[in-house]
Amino acid sequence: MKARLVALYARELFNPGPLGILINPFYIIRRGLYRGVRRHAPALRGRLVDFGCGEKPYRALFRVDEYIGVDGEAVASGHGAAMSQVDVIYDGRHLHFPDAHFDSVLASEALEHVFEPDAILTEIARVTKPGGHLLLTVPFVWDEHEVPYDYGRYTSFGITHLLKRNGFRVVQLDKSSNYVQTLFQMWNAYVFQHILPRRTLLKVVLTPVLIAPFTLLGLFLGAILPRHRGFYLNNIVLAQREPG
Repeated sequence: MKARLVALYARELFNPGPLGILINPFYIIRRGLYRGVRRHAPALRGRLVDFGCGEKPYRALFRVDEYIGVDGEAVASGHGAAMSQVDVIYDGRHLHFPDAHFDSVLASEALEHVFEPDAILTEIARVTKPGGHLLLTVPFVWDEHEVPYDYGRYTSFGITHLLKRNGFRVVQLDKSSNYVQTLFQMWNAYVFQHILPRRTLLKVVLTPVLIAPFTLLGLFLGAILPRHRGFYLNNIVLAQREPG
């Protein structure tokens, strides 16, 4: 029973359903990311590389011939569950695959942890077939995380320019939340990380009482108030590798 509850809690943290409103302090950002990746997943086919794969939380969304997870040494060595999912270790400089090896690339919440984004995007372009798709998510508003390996935040214009100069054409760019939703998500993150007791069990118990009401209020007000999207949590970008 305990194992089932832990598995349910873990699932609701990354792919939150209705229950996630009560127990997930990051419900708004996680819901937006999961929906965005799911929306564009059908465009990725053939042989896929998941750069910054972690525990491969989006694996079930893709119907591909081959799914290869790549991550850095820090992740692979520091997290047991993630390590079991990493197929290839990224050395911080090169992706050790032949040119035009992949039909598709997924890179979710990874680029902000790369100090030289042009270098890795050049490598991603190299191993992607012309016409192949890249599904990329990057934060615009979020606090520092996985420190000290947190190097950047991206506006919609910045990530578009960065992809273009590295051989990709943006097919569609979505923003995962609107202004009001972002405000409430950041408040919840602050309360969960800096006000609630440090003990994990107490955090879980108090989340439905002290955080869930703000999640519900943020969802409600975000739906009825003007949906300005100049302040948002994440960019979700579907791009295509240009020929040549």
